Amino acid sequence: MKHFISLTDLTLKDFREIFQLTEELRNNPQRFNQVLGGKFIGLLFEKPSLRTRVSFEVGINQLGGKAIYLSSQEVQLGKRESIGDVAKTLSKYLQGVILRTFSHQSILEFAKNSQILVINGLTDLLHPVQVLSDFYTIYKRKKDLKAIKICFVGDGNNVCNSLILGSAKLGLNLWVASPLGFEPDKDVIKKALQIVKKTRAKIRILNNPELAVKSADVLYTDVWTSMGKEEERTWRREVFEEFRVDKDLLRLAKKNCLVMHCLPAQRGEEISSEILDSKNSIVFEQAENRLYVQKALLVWLFRR
Repeated sequence: MKHFISLTDLTLKDFREIFQLTEELRNNPQRFNQVLGGKFIGLLFEKPSLRTRVSFEVGINQLGGKAIYLSSQEVQLGKRESIGDVAKTLSKYLQGVILRTFSHQSILEFAKNSQILVINGLTDLLHPVQVLSDFYTIYKRKKDLKAIKICFVGDGNNVCNSLILGSAKLGLNLWVASPLGFEPDKDVIKKALQIVKKTRAKIRILNNPELAVKSADVLYTDVWTSMGKEEERTWRREVFEEFRVDKDLLRLAKKNCLVMHCLPAQRGEEISSEILDSKNSIVFEQAENRLYVQKALLVWLFRR
């Protein structure tokens, strides 16, 4: 069973097939309304979610499947029961699991013991379903992904890590600006640098947001304080102050630069309301595309 844990699980051909399926699903949804007929998909979430949960539940139902939501109250991974035992048990009832967990090691352990499809709905290290959808959103707007400059400004978190790995696989030009000490994961960077030897992607990691944003076609940001680190929010505001996406920073990018945010946003912190609600912003288009791309991903994975 091949799972979807990271964007590095996909080839360039896979990306193309999923994006093509996304187009087909959008244009002719009725053709796919029984693709998951008779299949039960578990949503095992240690972290609460709005977009990931709703988009997957709606998508699974639109494809004829049944979504079963399991919170941390029902399933306490590694506490009330070992991760391996949970994976083996759910493999007897379900045809797939979308796992949203704090620890990336948890999903690796779960997948190792699972006899059914496992999809990474978010870990502390990666958020591949989000970024897969984001690349589709950029593609719809810009077409030639290799001809543009993408910039991420903010915390080197799971979204940033997946952007790096995905950009490396697709051969893109990605600039990342994070405060000193908040750069992306070192192992992720190391893996990306190995990939770019083949794809000729350009990955730049900086501590200067103004330099990174200069002439960008796409400007992406995310919250300064990730879920589970709320106690750090006050001092993180001071550290990240110069990394806010506002009109002054956006002026350094191209005039028609697209502004992206995976949401939820803390207005006035990592991004100003003025920019979030501006004509450059495509954040709610991003959110909408989560539904279409994740449906395509499910169809593609179950067809293999």
